[in-house]
Amino acid sequence: MKKLKREVINLEGIKVGIFGAGRWGMNHVRTANKILGGENVTVCDPSPGIELKIKELNPEINFTVNPDDVFNDSLINCTIIATPVETHFNVAIRALESGKHALVEKPITLHAQEAEKLNSVATDKGLRLMVGHVLLFHPAVIKMKQMINEGDLGVLQYMYSHRLNLGTIRKEENILWSFAPHDISVIQYLADSNPISISAKGADFIRSEIEDVTLTTFTYPNNFHAHIFVSWLHPFKEQRMVIIGTKGMLVFEDSAVNDKLKFFKKGFMEVDGEPEKFDEEAIVVGYENKAPLEEEQRHFFECVLNGNEARTNGVHALEVLKILEEAQHCLKQK
Repeated sequence: MKKLKREVINLEGIKVGIFGAGRWGMNHVRTANKILGGENVTVCDPSPGIELKIKELNPEINFTVNPDDVFNDSLINCTIIATPVETHFNVAIRALESGKHALVEKPITLHAQEAEKLNSVATDKGLRLMVGHVLLFHPAVIKMKQMINEGDLGVLQYMYSHRLNLGTIRKEENILWSFAPHDISVIQYLADSNPISISAKGADFIRSEIEDVTLTTFTYPNNFHAHIFVSWLHPFKEQRMVIIGTKGMLVFEDSAVNDKLKFFKKGFMEVDGEPEKFDEEAIVVGYENKAPLEEEQRHFFECVLNGNEARTNGVHALEVLKILEEAQHCLKQK
């Protein structure tokens, strides 16, 4: 199979301000420090003890507790926003209005009209707006897309994604908004179309009105269907995607230790007017060993420098957000 090639771009000239250095934000800080060097990274977080962690990572990383120090710094041309989701819009709109490109963690905002506003401002100012759907930079997902495009699976019929764990329970968002954006973004990427119908069911057990488990189903054009099952109330970790096509099936099990991506030449073909099963041994599919978050940041910085639209641009972010909103509406129709 053909390998995807990417031009390597010199990232000189990129200076990034990172808002939020919590659990996931620190991953962004470490990654940006690795890619750009600490002297080109500024971190903004008012939380106690964060500055010490930043300086332990690299004393050259700039640190501030005042967001205005980032917004008003003319040398900073990019921002990464990894603050709590309810603050995404306010931080991102200020970044864009300050003339800075923005990579916003998922979900980009909590309301579609806010995401539309961010898109509008970014377009008017000629800035790159991108959302942190990091799975679209996982080399296994890119390989899956390549295999679909090259016809290895035939016509897509069904896909499901399970993202389950005994995880951190949120106060500001339910499991749908916390886990499912990743899976929705992948289905959108692989299906290359928007769903024509969505339904969702869920249940809350730990906190009232904050669902701990949800099951969301999708119908796409051309008789392609999908479902997403997410839960943070589960005895073990499972991150599994299965795609069924007329010529074969793919299984991506990110929680597995080895052999995470497998291709199964299984299914049914019509012989003399009757369905006949074909069933061959699974093949382990190799893919490049690259860190998705590093690939995501590099893609963002490269888009800033070359002016290209990001894979997970603001339009893509809005599509995913509208799907989330429709699924959330279904959840509340009890």
